[in-house]
Amino acid sequence: MKTMLFVTAAVVLAISLVARSARADDDAAGGKPVSCVPAQKDPKRHEQFMKDKAEALKNGPVQLVFIGDSITDAWRGGEQNKLYKERWGQYNPLNLGISGDKTEHVLWRLEHGELDGLRNGTKLVVMMIGTNNLGNPPRATPEDTAKGVECLVKTIRQKLPESKLLLLGVFPRGAERSNPFRAQIKTVNDTISKLDDGKNVKYLDIGRKFLSKDDSLSKDIMPDALHPNAAGYRIWADAIGPTIEEMIK
Repeated sequence: MKTMLFVTAAVVLAISLVARSARADDDAAGGKPVSCVPAQKDPKRHEQFMKDKAEALKNGPVQLVFIGDSITDAWRGGEQNKLYKERWGQYNPLNLGISGDKTEHVLWRLEHGELDGLRNGTKLVVMMIGTNNLGNPPRATPEDTAKGVECLVKTIRQKLPESKLLLLGVFPRGAERSNPFRAQIKTVNDTISKLDDGKNVKYLDIGRKFLSKDDSLSKDIMPDALHPNAAGYRIWADAIGPTIEEMIK
């Protein structure tokens, strides 16, 4: 009997501590989910971006900005970099993608100056973010991930009120349709699609273009069922190209 009482007391104490910790985290975040609380991750990359921006501005206005995680970051190298320059080099683009970034990491970067000084020249921001919130520990719920995207949209609109924003749906991940990430991503995308205001923010989901007829992700496009290869980047560029041209006018 004493053993049962001891175990019960221990369980109650553990639950109390977890609840208290959750409340403390919530209080520290001002009632916001972690996905909306700026968090530093790669200060050296951030410092380099500030230098990249200064160098780009020497060539004229930075008319086009890409924001995201590793999928955006990878436009810098390989065959896709040549494509990037061919398609959008005329707009003096700035790539602000960092591998592994979650919404909270991008928020920190934007609040520490990465968009500062671009207000009068940037016509369009293209952003795709959220897959790391879902996939990298500690993992966020689809609802909190979507909230993080919403916080980013608000921040970008505050920083660049005259610019337009092309918000891309999170790309599919997982080789098969049954992969749990597929349903989570659908929840995120269904939610963030409502951020399209018909004026300054446009939502575009191109995920279907990466999928085969049976909804699987081909290794010929995304070898690891997450990151596009050169062929995948061409699909991406072709899918958003007309929209970029229309929005950047």
